[in-house]
Amino acid sequence: EVQLVESGGGLVQPGGSLRLSCVASGFTSDDYGIGWFRQAPGTEREAVSAISRTDGSTYYASSVRGRFTISSDNAKNTVYLQMNNLRPEDTAVYYCAAAPAYNSGSYYPYEYDYWGQGIQVTVSS
Repeated sequence: EVQLVESGGGLVQPGGSLRLSCVASGFTSDDYGIGWFRQAPGTEREAVSAISRTDGSTYYASSVRGRFTISSDNAKNTVYLQMNNLRPEDTAVYYCAAAPAYNSGSYYPYEYDYWGQGIQVTVSS
């Protein structure tokens, strides 16, 4: 059974940092790549960042580039999203998702087969 479990969310003040973790089980890290998405109330789910399994390339949404960093620890089947200089507009439920290696690095939600349950990130003073 494939499972993706996010952790590390919470409440942080503007300018603060959080590190989200996504632990994957039920598949090998060679077969799937992980992406991070977020969804705020009343908005569509949007891609935040993704990492390709085929060439290691990364994708960042323009709104987070330079502030967020995606990384992976394949030995632990874990992908991280380091979020720095957080802004109130970063407030959302964050999801990690797994796409087949040939689709990994994509920013299209429909190319991801498996999703975590989501974790709340709130940026507020």
